[in-house]
Amino acid sequence: MTLVLLVQPPIEDFYLTKKRTVPYGLLSIAASLRVHGFDTRILDSLATDKSKPLATPDTFSHLNRFYSRSDRSLFCLFHQYRHFGYSFEHIACTVRQAQPFLVGISSLFSAYHDTAMTTARTIRKWNPDIPIVMGGHHPTMFPGEVAASPFVDYVLRGEAEQTLPMLCEALMHHGPLENIPGIAFQAPDNMVIQPPHWTSDLGHLPPAIPGPSAHACYRRKNQGAIVVVSSRGCPMPCSYCSVSATSAHGTFRRRPVAHVIKEIQCQADHQDIGFIDFEDENISFDRSWFLELLAHIKQIFRHKPVELRAMNGLYPPSLDADIIAAMADAGFNTLNLSVGSFSKKQLARFRRPDVRAAHDQAIAWAKMQGLSSVSYVIAGAPDQTASDSLNDLLSLASRPTLAGLSIFYPSPGSLDFNRCKKLGILPDTFSLMRSTAFPVDHTTSRIQAVTLLRLSRILNYMKHLIDYGRHIPEPEPVPGHIPALNPDAGNFFVPDPDTGTLFVPTPDTDTPFVFELKAWDRETISEKLLQWFLYDGKIRGVDNAGQVFVHATDLDLGKAFVRHVFENPLAGVLKGSE
Repeated sequence: MTLVLLVQPPIEDFYLTKKRTVPYGLLSIAASLRVHGFDTRILDSLATDKSKPLATPDTFSHLNRFYSRSDRSLFCLFHQYRHFGYSFEHIACTVRQAQPFLVGISSLFSAYHDTAMTTARTIRKWNPDIPIVMGGHHPTMFPGEVAASPFVDYVLRGEAEQTLPMLCEALMHHGPLENIPGIAFQAPDNMVIQPPHWTSDLGHLPPAIPGPSAHACYRRKNQGAIVVVSSRGCPMPCSYCSVSATSAHGTFRRRPVAHVIKEIQCQADHQDIGFIDFEDENISFDRSWFLELLAHIKQIFRHKPVELRAMNGLYPPSLDADIIAAMADAGFNTLNLSVGSFSKKQLARFRRPDVRAAHDQAIAWAKMQGLSSVSYVIAGAPDQTASDSLNDLLSLASRPTLAGLSIFYPSPGSLDFNRCKKLGILPDTFSLMRSTAFPVDHTTSRIQAVTLLRLSRILNYMKHLIDYGRHIPEPEPVPGHIPALNPDAGNFFVPDPDTGTLFVPTPDTDTPFVFELKAWDRETISEKLLQWFLYDGKIRGVDNAGQVFVHATDLDLGKAFVRHVFENPLAGVLKGSE
Protein backbone atom coordinates (compact mmCIF):
# COMPACT_ATOMS: atom_id res chain seq x y z
CA MET A 1 0.00 0.00 0.00
CA THR A 2 2.87 2.41 -0.65
CA LEU A 3 2.17 2.93 -4.35
CA VAL A 4 1.83 6.58 -5.35
CA LEU A 5 0.46 7.19 -8.84
CA LEU A 6 1.30 10.55 -10.44
CA VAL A 7 -0.88 11.63 -13.36
CA GLN A 8 -0.22 14.00 -16.24
CA PRO A 9 -3.71 14.80 -17.56
CA PRO A 10 -4.67 14.92 -21.25
CA ILE A 11 -4.86 18.23 -23.12
CA GLU A 12 -7.70 19.64 -25.19
CA ASP A 13 -6.66 22.28 -27.70
CA PHE A 14 -6.14 22.89 -31.40
CA TYR A 15 -2.58 21.52 -31.38
CA LEU A 16 0.01 19.78 -29.20
CA THR A 17 3.80 20.18 -29.22
CA LYS A 18 4.68 16.69 -28.06
CA LYS A 19 8.39 17.24 -27.55
CA ARG A 20 7.52 19.78 -24.86
CA THR A 21 5.07 17.62 -22.88
CA VAL A 22 7.59 15.40 -21.08
CA PRO A 23 6.28 15.47 -17.45
CA TYR A 24 9.58 16.63 -15.99
CA GLY A 25 8.08 17.93 -12.76
CA LEU A 26 6.38 14.60 -12.06
CA LEU A 27 9.64 12.78 -12.84
CA SER A 28 11.43 14.87 -10.25
CA ILE A 29 8.72 14.29 -7.64
CA ALA A 30 8.70 10.55 -8.39
CA ALA A 31 12.46 10.38 -7.83
CA SER A 32 12.07 12.01 -4.41
CA LEU A 33 9.21 9.69 -3.44
CA ARG A 34 11.33 6.65 -4.28
CA VAL A 35 14.16 7.93 -2.11
CA HIS A 36 11.65 8.07 0.74
CA GLY A 37 10.61 4.45 0.17
CA PHE A 38 7.43 4.93 -1.85
CA ASP A 39 6.79 2.81 -4.92
CA THR A 40 5.93 5.40 -7.56
CA ARG A 41 4.51 5.24 -11.07
CA ILE A 42 3.71 7.97 -13.57
CA LEU A 43 0.57 7.72 -15.66
CA ASP A 44 1.43 10.08 -18.52
CA SER A 45 -1.78 10.59 -20.46
CA LEU A 46 0.15 12.33 -23.25
CA ALA A 47 2.63 9.48 -23.80
CA THR A 48 0.56 8.21 -26.71
CA ASP A 49 -0.36 9.21 -30.24
CA LYS A 50 -4.06 8.97 -29.41
CA SER A 51 -6.15 12.01 -30.20
CA LYS A 52 -9.84 12.52 -30.85
CA PRO A 53 -11.58 15.38 -32.65
CA LEU A 54 -13.96 17.38 -30.49
CA ALA A 55 -16.52 20.07 -31.13
CA THR A 56 -15.05 23.47 -30.36
CA PRO A 57 -16.32 24.50 -26.90
CA ASP A 58 -19.00 27.18 -26.76
CA THR A 59 -16.61 29.41 -24.79
CA PHE A 60 -14.43 29.50 -27.92
CA SER A 61 -17.26 30.53 -30.24
CA HIS A 62 -15.44 33.77 -31.13
CA LEU A 63 -12.84 31.60 -32.91
CA ASN A 64 -15.29 30.19 -35.45
CA ARG A 65 -14.64 33.01 -37.90
CA PHE A 66 -10.87 32.32 -37.69
CA TYR A 67 -10.65 28.51 -37.48
CA SER A 68 -13.85 27.25 -39.11
CA ARG A 69 -12.22 26.02 -42.32
CA SER A 70 -9.14 23.91 -43.02
CA ASP A 71 -6.31 25.41 -45.08
CA ARG A 72 -3.84 23.40 -47.14
CA SER A 73 -1.32 26.22 -47.48
CA LEU A 74 2.01 26.35 -45.67
CA PHE A 75 0.91 29.42 -43.71
CA CYS A 76 -2.26 27.92 -42.27
CA LEU A 77 -3.21 28.21 -38.61
CA PHE A 78 -5.56 25.82 -36.76
CA HIS A 79 -8.83 24.13 -37.54
CA GLN A 80 -9.78 21.10 -35.46
CA TYR A 81 -10.15 21.15 -31.70
CA ARG A 82 -8.97 17.80 -30.26
CA HIS A 83 -8.56 15.72 -27.11
CA PHE A 84 -4.89 14.72 -27.00
CA GLY A 85 -3.97 11.69 -24.92
CA TYR A 86 -5.79 8.93 -23.10
CA SER A 87 -9.47 9.27 -22.29
CA PHE A 88 -10.54 10.22 -18.79
CA GLU A 89 -12.20 6.81 -18.43
CA HIS A 90 -8.96 5.02 -19.37
CA ILE A 91 -7.10 7.01 -16.73
CA ALA A 92 -9.67 6.19 -14.04
CA CYS A 93 -9.66 2.51 -15.02
CA THR A 94 -5.85 2.40 -14.82
CA VAL A 95 -5.99 3.92 -11.35
CA ARG A 96 -8.55 1.36 -10.23
CA GLN A 97 -6.41 -1.49 -11.51
CA ALA A 98 -3.28 -0.12 -9.81
CA GLN A 99 -5.05 0.55 -6.47
CA PRO A 100 -2.52 3.18 -5.31
CA PHE A 101 -2.28 4.55 -1.81
CA LEU A 102 -2.52 8.09 -3.24
CA VAL A 103 -2.99 9.83 -6.62
CA GLY A 104 -1.20 13.07 -7.49
CA ILE A 105 -2.45 15.14 -10.45
CA SER A 106 -0.47 17.86 -12.20
CA SER A 107 -2.24 21.10 -13.15
CA LEU A 108 0.50 23.28 -14.61
CA PHE A 109 -1.36 25.75 -16.82
CA SER A 110 -4.57 27.57 -15.95
CA ALA A 111 -5.81 27.17 -19.52
CA TYR A 112 -5.85 23.38 -19.06
CA HIS A 113 -7.09 23.26 -15.46
CA ASP A 114 -10.51 22.09 -16.62
CA THR A 115 -9.02 18.86 -17.98
CA ALA A 116 -7.02 18.36 -14.78
CA MET A 117 -10.22 18.74 -12.76
CA THR A 118 -12.13 16.41 -15.08
CA THR A 119 -9.32 13.90 -14.55
CA ALA A 120 -9.77 14.24 -10.78
CA ARG A 121 -13.56 13.97 -11.02
CA THR A 122 -13.41 10.80 -13.12
CA ILE A 123 -10.79 9.18 -10.89
CA ARG A 124 -12.89 10.00 -7.81
CA LYS A 125 -16.03 8.51 -9.41
CA TRP A 126 -14.27 5.19 -10.08
CA ASN A 127 -12.03 5.23 -6.98
CA PRO A 128 -13.94 7.00 -4.18
CA ASP A 129 -11.59 6.01 -1.34
CA ILE A 130 -8.22 7.02 -2.82
CA PRO A 131 -6.86 10.40 -1.67
CA ILE A 132 -6.30 12.84 -4.55
CA VAL A 133 -3.62 15.54 -4.40
CA MET A 134 -3.29 18.31 -6.98
CA GLY A 135 -0.25 20.50 -7.58
CA GLY A 136 1.25 22.77 -10.20
CA HIS A 137 1.07 26.44 -11.06
CA HIS A 138 -2.73 26.77 -11.09
CA PRO A 139 -3.38 25.22 -7.65
CA THR A 140 -0.44 27.23 -6.31
CA MET A 141 -2.13 30.45 -7.42
CA PHE A 142 -5.71 29.45 -6.54
CA PRO A 143 -5.40 27.02 -3.61
CA GLY A 144 -8.73 27.79 -1.96
CA GLU A 145 -10.80 27.25 -5.09
CA VAL A 146 -9.04 24.00 -5.97
CA ALA A 147 -9.02 22.59 -2.43
CA ALA A 148 -12.75 23.35 -2.10
CA SER A 149 -13.51 20.92 -4.93
CA PRO A 150 -15.13 17.64 -3.84
CA PHE A 151 -12.73 15.85 -6.20
CA VAL A 152 -9.48 17.12 -4.61
CA ASP A 153 -8.49 16.25 -1.04
CA TYR A 154 -5.22 18.19 -0.83
CA VAL A 155 -3.34 20.89 -2.72
CA LEU A 156 0.44 21.22 -2.59
CA ARG A 157 1.59 24.72 -3.52
CA GLY A 158 4.96 25.48 -5.08
CA GLU A 159 7.43 22.61 -5.54
CA ALA A 160 6.45 19.20 -4.17
CA GLU A 161 9.63 17.08 -4.20
CA GLN A 162 9.96 17.56 -0.44
CA THR A 163 6.34 18.14 0.56
CA LEU A 164 4.58 15.22 -1.15
CA PRO A 165 6.71 12.62 0.71
CA MET A 166 5.86 14.51 3.92
CA LEU A 167 2.15 14.34 3.10
CA CYS A 168 2.35 10.63 2.28
CA GLU A 169 4.13 9.90 5.57
CA ALA A 170 1.56 11.90 7.53
CA LEU A 171 -1.37 10.12 5.86
CA MET A 172 0.16 6.68 6.40
CA HIS A 173 0.80 7.32 10.10
CA HIS A 174 -2.25 9.52 10.76
CA GLY A 175 -0.03 12.46 11.60
CA PRO A 176 -0.94 16.17 11.58
CA LEU A 177 -1.25 17.86 8.20
CA GLU A 178 -1.71 21.55 9.03
CA ASN A 179 1.97 22.45 9.15
CA ILE A 180 3.15 20.62 6.02
CA PRO A 181 4.77 23.36 3.88
CA GLY A 182 2.66 24.43 0.92
CA ILE A 183 -0.42 22.40 1.86
CA ALA A 184 -4.02 23.52 1.38
CA PHE A 185 -7.08 21.49 2.33
CA GLN A 186 -10.58 21.80 3.68
CA ALA A 187 -10.45 21.04 7.42
CA PRO A 188 -13.70 20.40 9.33
CA ASP A 189 -13.90 23.98 10.61
CA ASN A 190 -11.74 26.02 8.24
CA MET A 191 -9.70 26.07 5.05
CA VAL A 192 -6.01 25.47 5.73
CA ILE A 193 -3.75 27.31 3.25
CA GLN A 194 0.01 27.39 3.74
CA PRO A 195 2.38 29.60 1.69
CA PRO A 196 3.98 27.96 -1.36
CA HIS A 197 7.08 25.87 -0.73
CA TRP A 198 10.18 26.43 -2.87
CA THR A 199 13.15 24.06 -2.72
CA SER A 200 16.14 26.04 -1.48
CA ASP A 201 18.90 23.65 -2.61
CA LEU A 202 18.16 21.95 -5.94
CA GLY A 203 21.45 20.05 -5.73
CA HIS A 204 20.04 17.77 -3.03
CA LEU A 205 17.19 16.49 -5.21
CA PRO A 206 17.63 13.08 -6.86
CA PRO A 207 17.91 13.12 -10.68
CA ALA A 208 14.66 13.04 -12.65
CA ILE A 209 14.92 9.84 -14.69
CA PRO A 210 11.98 8.43 -16.70
CA GLY A 211 11.33 4.70 -16.72
CA PRO A 212 12.01 2.53 -19.79
CA SER A 213 8.37 2.64 -20.90
CA ALA A 214 8.60 6.41 -21.34
CA HIS A 215 11.61 6.18 -23.65
CA ALA A 216 9.51 4.87 -26.54
CA CYS A 217 6.94 7.66 -26.18
CA TYR A 218 9.19 10.66 -26.53
CA ARG A 219 11.39 10.18 -29.54
CA ARG A 220 12.62 12.47 -32.32
CA LYS A 221 14.03 11.18 -35.58
CA ASN A 222 14.00 7.65 -34.13
CA GLN A 223 16.18 8.65 -31.19
CA GLY A 224 15.47 9.45 -27.58
CA ALA A 225 14.34 12.99 -26.81
CA ILE A 226 14.70 14.20 -23.23
CA VAL A 227 13.95 17.34 -21.25
CA VAL A 228 16.26 18.82 -18.62
CA VAL A 229 15.55 21.71 -16.24
CA SER A 230 18.84 22.92 -14.79
CA SER A 231 17.46 25.98 -12.97
CA ARG A 232 14.16 27.25 -11.62
CA GLY A 233 12.70 30.72 -11.56
CA CYS A 234 14.23 33.63 -13.44
CA PRO A 235 16.18 36.76 -12.42
CA MET A 236 14.53 38.90 -15.13
CA PRO A 237 11.53 41.14 -14.23
CA CYS A 238 9.41 40.59 -17.40
CA SER A 239 5.81 41.65 -16.79
CA TYR A 240 4.15 38.92 -18.87
CA CYS A 241 5.87 35.97 -17.16
CA SER A 242 4.58 34.11 -14.10
CA VAL A 243 8.08 32.78 -13.33
CA SER A 244 9.93 36.12 -13.43
CA ALA A 245 11.51 38.02 -10.56
CA THR A 246 8.38 40.23 -10.36
CA SER A 247 5.96 37.29 -10.22
CA ALA A 248 4.64 35.13 -7.39
CA HIS A 249 7.13 32.36 -8.24
CA GLY A 250 10.15 31.34 -6.17
CA THR A 251 13.51 33.03 -6.61
CA PHE A 252 16.02 32.08 -9.28
CA ARG A 253 17.96 28.94 -8.27
CA ARG A 254 20.47 26.96 -10.30
CA ARG A 255 21.54 23.31 -9.98
CA PRO A 256 25.25 22.46 -9.74
CA VAL A 257 26.70 21.45 -13.11
CA ALA A 258 27.71 18.04 -11.72
CA HIS A 259 24.10 17.44 -10.64
CA VAL A 260 22.75 18.20 -14.12
CA ILE A 261 25.42 16.11 -15.84
CA LYS A 262 24.69 13.13 -13.58
CA GLU A 263 21.06 13.24 -14.69
CA ILE A 264 21.97 13.44 -18.39
CA GLN A 265 24.56 10.66 -18.04
CA CYS A 266 22.01 8.39 -16.33
CA GLN A 267 19.64 8.86 -19.24
CA ALA A 268 22.40 8.36 -21.81
CA ASP A 269 23.28 5.05 -20.13
CA HIS A 270 19.76 3.72 -20.71
CA GLN A 271 18.75 5.04 -24.12
CA ASP A 272 20.09 6.39 -27.39
CA ILE A 273 19.64 10.13 -26.91
CA GLY A 274 19.49 12.31 -29.99
CA PHE A 275 17.76 15.45 -28.66
CA ILE A 276 17.90 17.42 -25.39
CA ASP A 277 15.65 20.39 -24.70
CA PHE A 278 16.62 22.61 -21.77
CA GLU A 279 13.38 24.09 -20.45
CA ASP A 280 15.11 26.66 -18.23
CA GLU A 281 13.78 30.20 -18.24
CA ASN A 282 17.32 31.53 -18.51
CA ILE A 283 19.98 28.85 -18.97
CA SER A 284 22.80 31.10 -20.21
CA PHE A 285 22.57 33.75 -17.47
CA ASP A 286 25.77 32.60 -15.70
CA ARG A 287 28.55 32.49 -18.30
CA SER A 288 31.08 30.27 -16.50
CA TRP A 289 28.38 27.83 -15.31
CA PHE A 290 26.96 27.52 -18.84
CA LEU A 291 30.35 27.00 -20.46
CA GLU A 292 31.15 24.27 -17.92
CA LEU A 293 27.82 22.56 -18.64
CA LEU A 294 28.43 22.65 -22.42
CA ALA A 295 31.94 21.20 -22.02
CA HIS A 296 30.61 18.25 -19.99
CA ILE A 297 27.80 17.58 -22.47
CA LYS A 298 30.31 17.57 -25.31
CA GLN A 299 32.32 14.98 -23.40
CA ILE A 300 29.32 12.70 -22.75
CA PHE A 301 28.36 12.68 -26.42
CA ARG A 302 31.86 12.83 -27.89
CA HIS A 303 31.29 9.65 -29.94
CA LYS A 304 27.81 10.55 -31.18
CA PRO A 305 26.37 14.00 -31.84
CA VAL A 306 23.27 15.13 -29.98
CA GLU A 307 21.03 18.08 -30.87
CA LEU A 308 20.57 20.62 -28.08
CA ARG A 309 17.84 23.27 -27.84
CA ALA A 310 16.74 25.86 -25.29
CA MET A 311 13.15 26.23 -26.47
CA ASN A 312 12.05 28.55 -23.66
CA GLY A 313 14.34 31.18 -25.13
CA LEU A 314 17.82 32.63 -24.65
CA TYR A 315 18.52 36.11 -23.30
CA PRO A 316 20.62 37.78 -26.06
CA PRO A 317 22.88 39.92 -23.79
CA SER A 318 24.03 36.73 -22.03
CA LEU A 319 25.53 35.40 -25.28
CA ASP A 320 28.90 36.22 -26.77
CA ALA A 321 31.06 34.82 -29.56
CA ASP A 322 32.79 32.26 -27.33
CA ILE A 323 29.54 31.02 -25.77
CA ILE A 324 27.86 30.59 -29.16
CA ALA A 325 30.92 28.76 -30.48
CA ALA A 326 30.76 26.44 -27.46
CA MET A 327 27.03 25.92 -28.02
CA ALA A 328 27.65 24.93 -31.64
CA ASP A 329 30.47 22.62 -30.55
CA ALA A 330 28.23 20.90 -27.99
CA GLY A 331 25.31 20.32 -30.38
CA PHE A 332 23.15 23.43 -30.72
CA ASN A 333 21.84 23.89 -34.28
CA THR A 334 19.39 26.71 -33.56
CA LEU A 335 19.26 29.64 -31.17
CA ASN A 336 15.81 30.49 -29.76
CA LEU A 337 16.24 34.19 -28.99
CA SER A 338 13.88 36.06 -26.67
CA VAL A 339 13.34 39.65 -27.82
CA GLY A 340 9.84 40.65 -26.68
CA SER A 341 9.54 43.58 -29.07
CA PHE A 342 11.61 45.94 -31.20
CA SER A 343 9.57 48.87 -29.84
CA LYS A 344 11.43 50.69 -27.06
CA LYS A 345 8.13 51.80 -25.54
CA GLN A 346 6.75 48.25 -25.55
CA LEU A 347 9.96 46.87 -24.05
CA ALA A 348 9.47 49.32 -21.19
CA ARG A 349 5.89 48.05 -20.70
CA PHE A 350 7.21 44.49 -20.65
CA ARG A 351 9.90 45.56 -18.13
CA ARG A 352 12.48 44.05 -20.44
CA PRO A 353 15.90 45.55 -21.08
CA ASP A 354 16.56 46.79 -24.61
CA VAL A 355 18.11 43.67 -26.17
CA ARG A 356 17.88 44.74 -29.81
CA ALA A 357 21.59 45.34 -30.40
CA ALA A 358 22.55 42.19 -28.48
CA HIS A 359 19.99 40.24 -30.52
CA ASP A 360 21.51 41.33 -33.83
CA GLN A 361 25.01 40.57 -32.61
CA ALA A 362 23.95 37.10 -31.44
CA ILE A 363 22.48 36.36 -34.88
CA ALA A 364 25.72 37.45 -36.54
CA TRP A 365 27.79 35.21 -34.27
CA ALA A 366 25.36 32.34 -34.84
CA LYS A 367 25.72 32.65 -38.62
CA MET A 368 29.49 32.49 -38.25
CA GLN A 369 29.04 29.11 -36.52
CA GLY A 370 26.49 27.85 -39.07
CA LEU A 371 23.60 28.10 -36.62
CA SER A 372 20.09 29.26 -37.49
CA SER A 373 18.00 31.51 -35.27
CA VAL A 374 14.38 31.99 -34.26
CA SER A 375 13.53 35.36 -32.73
CA TYR A 376 10.46 35.64 -30.51
CA VAL A 377 8.24 38.67 -30.13
CA ILE A 378 4.90 39.03 -28.36
CA ALA A 379 1.73 40.52 -29.86
CA GLY A 380 -1.65 41.36 -28.37
CA ALA A 381 -0.54 42.38 -24.86
CA PRO A 382 -2.49 45.06 -22.97
CA ASP A 383 -1.74 48.55 -24.32
CA GLN A 384 0.32 47.07 -27.17
CA THR A 385 -0.71 48.28 -30.64
CA ALA A 386 -1.03 46.21 -33.78
CA SER A 387 1.14 48.71 -35.64
CA ASP A 388 4.01 48.13 -33.20
CA SER A 389 3.65 44.37 -33.66
CA LEU A 390 3.61 44.81 -37.43
CA ASN A 391 6.84 46.78 -37.12
CA ASP A 392 8.26 43.89 -35.08
CA LEU A 393 7.53 41.52 -37.98
CA LEU A 394 9.01 43.95 -40.49
CA SER A 395 12.11 44.27 -38.29
CA LEU A 396 12.52 40.50 -38.40
CA ALA A 397 11.90 40.45 -42.16
CA SER A 398 15.26 42.08 -42.86
CA ARG A 399 17.17 39.98 -40.34
CA PRO A 400 18.44 36.43 -41.02
CA THR A 401 16.15 34.76 -38.48
CA LEU A 402 12.75 33.09 -38.36
CA ALA A 403 9.91 35.17 -36.95
CA GLY A 404 8.50 33.60 -33.80
CA LEU A 405 5.38 35.59 -33.01
CA SER A 406 3.59 34.58 -29.81
CA ILE A 407 0.10 35.79 -28.97
CA PHE A 408 -0.05 37.18 -25.43
CA TYR A 409 -2.10 35.41 -22.80
CA PRO A 410 -2.52 36.53 -19.16
CA SER A 411 -0.63 34.15 -16.88
CA PRO A 412 -1.79 34.13 -13.24
CA GLY A 413 0.90 35.46 -10.93
CA SER A 414 2.39 37.82 -13.52
CA LEU A 415 2.23 41.61 -13.47
CA ASP A 416 0.32 41.63 -16.77
CA PHE A 417 -2.33 39.29 -15.36
CA ASN A 418 -2.97 41.87 -12.66
CA ARG A 419 -2.89 44.62 -15.30
CA CYS A 420 -5.55 42.82 -17.37
CA LYS A 421 -7.65 42.33 -14.25
CA LYS A 422 -7.42 46.03 -13.41
CA LEU A 423 -8.39 46.97 -16.98
CA GLY A 424 -11.34 44.57 -16.93
CA ILE A 425 -10.09 42.62 -19.94
CA LEU A 426 -9.42 39.22 -18.37
CA PRO A 427 -11.26 36.40 -20.17
CA ASP A 428 -14.34 35.05 -18.43
CA THR A 429 -12.84 31.59 -17.92
CA PHE A 430 -9.35 30.21 -17.29
CA SER A 431 -9.69 27.94 -20.33
CA LEU A 432 -9.53 31.03 -22.57
CA MET A 433 -6.12 32.06 -21.19
CA ARG A 434 -4.17 30.48 -24.04
CA SER A 435 -2.62 31.89 -27.20
CA THR A 436 -4.84 29.89 -29.55
CA ALA A 437 -7.92 31.64 -28.10
CA PHE A 438 -6.63 35.21 -28.69
CA PRO A 439 -7.67 35.92 -25.10
CA VAL A 440 -7.21 39.69 -24.84
CA ASP A 441 -9.17 42.14 -27.02
CA HIS A 442 -7.70 45.52 -26.10
CA THR A 443 -5.49 47.94 -28.06
CA THR A 444 -4.83 45.03 -30.41
CA SER A 445 -8.15 43.54 -31.46
CA ARG A 446 -8.62 39.80 -31.92
CA ILE A 447 -8.86 40.11 -35.69
CA GLN A 448 -5.63 42.13 -35.70
CA ALA A 449 -3.95 39.46 -33.53
CA VAL A 450 -4.96 36.62 -35.86
CA THR A 451 -3.81 38.70 -38.85
CA LEU A 452 -0.40 39.26 -37.27
CA LEU A 453 -0.07 35.53 -36.62
CA ARG A 454 -0.93 34.73 -40.25
CA LEU A 455 1.49 37.40 -41.46
CA SER A 456 4.28 35.77 -39.45
CA ARG A 457 3.57 32.48 -41.26
CA ILE A 458 3.65 34.24 -44.62
CA LEU A 459 6.90 36.01 -43.72
CA ASN A 460 8.57 32.73 -42.73
CA TYR A 461 7.41 31.15 -45.98
CA MET A 462 9.06 34.00 -47.90
CA LYS A 463 12.26 33.41 -45.91
CA HIS A 464 11.99 29.71 -46.78
CA LEU A 465 11.90 30.57 -50.49
CA ILE A 466 15.08 32.64 -50.14
CA ASP A 467 16.88 29.86 -48.26
CA TYR A 468 16.09 27.43 -51.06
CA GLY A 469 17.45 29.77 -53.71
CA ARG A 470 14.07 30.83 -55.07
CA HIS A 471 12.86 34.32 -55.77
CA ILE A 472 9.82 35.84 -54.12
CA PRO A 473 7.15 35.56 -56.85
CA GLU A 474 5.83 38.67 -58.55
CA PRO A 475 2.45 39.95 -57.31
CA GLU A 476 -0.44 38.69 -59.42
CA PRO A 477 -4.07 39.82 -59.40
CA VAL A 478 -6.70 37.22 -58.65
CA PRO A 479 -8.46 36.16 -61.86
CA GLY A 480 -12.07 36.68 -60.92
CA HIS A 481 -13.60 37.28 -57.54
CA ILE A 482 -13.03 34.94 -54.60
CA PRO A 483 -15.34 36.16 -51.83
CA ALA A 484 -14.56 36.28 -48.14
CA LEU A 485 -15.45 33.13 -46.27
CA ASN A 486 -19.05 32.97 -45.12
CA PRO A 487 -20.02 29.30 -44.80
CA ASP A 488 -23.62 30.15 -43.91
CA ALA A 489 -24.12 31.95 -47.21
CA GLY A 490 -22.21 29.34 -49.18
CA ASN A 491 -20.26 32.02 -51.02
CA PHE A 492 -17.23 30.04 -52.10
CA PHE A 493 -16.45 28.33 -55.37
CA VAL A 494 -16.73 24.56 -55.55
CA PRO A 495 -14.45 22.49 -57.82
CA ASP A 496 -15.80 19.96 -60.23
CA PRO A 497 -16.19 16.75 -58.19
CA ASP A 498 -14.71 14.57 -60.95
CA THR A 499 -11.74 16.63 -62.12
CA GLY A 500 -11.01 18.82 -59.13
CA THR A 501 -10.97 21.81 -61.48
CA LEU A 502 -12.12 25.12 -60.00
CA PHE A 503 -13.84 27.56 -62.33
CA VAL A 504 -13.78 31.15 -61.13
CA PRO A 505 -15.96 33.50 -63.18
CA THR A 506 -14.27 36.71 -64.25
CA PRO A 507 -16.15 39.98 -64.63
CA ASP A 508 -14.76 40.90 -68.07
CA THR A 509 -15.06 37.69 -69.99
CA ASP A 510 -17.29 34.68 -70.41
CA THR A 511 -14.25 32.42 -70.25
CA PRO A 512 -13.63 31.21 -66.69
CA PHE A 513 -10.15 31.05 -65.19
CA VAL A 514 -9.18 27.44 -64.40
CA PHE A 515 -7.27 26.14 -61.38
CA GLU A 516 -6.19 22.52 -61.53
CA LEU A 517 -6.24 22.38 -57.74
CA LYS A 518 -6.45 18.62 -57.53
CA ALA A 519 -2.96 18.35 -58.98
CA TRP A 520 -1.42 21.10 -56.87
CA ASP A 521 0.83 20.24 -53.95
CA ARG A 522 1.03 22.34 -50.80
CA GLU A 523 4.08 24.28 -51.97
CA THR A 524 2.47 25.24 -55.29
CA ILE A 525 -0.74 26.32 -53.56
CA SER A 526 1.23 28.45 -51.10
CA GLU A 527 3.22 30.19 -53.82
CA LYS A 528 0.05 31.07 -55.75
CA LEU A 529 -1.66 32.39 -52.61
CA LEU A 530 1.46 34.44 -51.87
CA GLN A 531 1.31 36.05 -55.32
CA TRP A 532 -2.30 37.09 -54.75
CA PHE A 533 -1.54 38.35 -51.24
CA LEU A 534 1.35 40.50 -52.48
CA TYR A 535 -1.04 42.06 -54.99
CA ASP A 536 -3.93 43.06 -52.71
CA GLY A 537 -3.03 42.19 -49.08
CA LYS A 538 -5.82 39.62 -48.72
CA ILE A 539 -4.86 36.33 -47.04
CA ARG A 540 -6.50 33.39 -48.74
CA GLY A 541 -6.67 29.67 -48.14
CA VAL A 542 -7.51 26.49 -50.01
CA ASP A 543 -9.43 23.87 -48.06
CA ASN A 544 -9.26 20.09 -48.44
CA ALA A 545 -12.03 20.14 -51.02
CA GLY A 546 -10.05 22.57 -53.18
CA GLN A 547 -12.23 25.56 -52.34
CA VAL A 548 -10.49 28.94 -52.37
CA PHE A 549 -11.59 31.43 -49.73
CA VAL A 550 -10.46 34.64 -48.04
CA HIS A 551 -9.55 34.37 -44.36
CA ALA A 552 -11.11 36.77 -41.88
CA THR A 553 -8.27 39.25 -41.33
CA ASP A 554 -7.60 42.95 -40.92
CA LEU A 555 -7.11 44.11 -44.51
CA ASP A 556 -5.32 47.32 -43.49
CA LEU A 557 -2.63 45.29 -41.69
CA GLY A 558 -2.25 42.99 -44.69
CA LYS A 559 -1.86 45.91 -47.07
CA ALA A 560 0.57 47.67 -44.74
CA PHE A 561 2.72 44.53 -44.57
CA VAL A 562 2.84 44.32 -48.37
CA ARG A 563 3.70 48.04 -48.67
CA HIS A 564 6.62 47.88 -46.24
CA VAL A 565 8.06 44.37 -46.39
CA PHE A 566 10.37 45.18 -49.29
CA GLU A 567 11.54 48.58 -48.02
CA ASN A 568 14.68 46.83 -46.72
CA PRO A 569 16.25 43.73 -48.26
CA LEU A 570 14.28 40.64 -47.23
CA ALA A 571 16.57 38.09 -45.52
CA GLY A 572 16.32 34.33 -45.37
CA VAL A 573 17.35 32.41 -42.28
CA LEU A 574 20.48 30.67 -43.50
CA LYS A 575 21.24 32.74 -46.59
CA GLY A 576 21.56 36.40 -47.43
CA SER A 577 19.02 38.89 -48.63
CA GLU A 578 16.66 38.67 -51.57
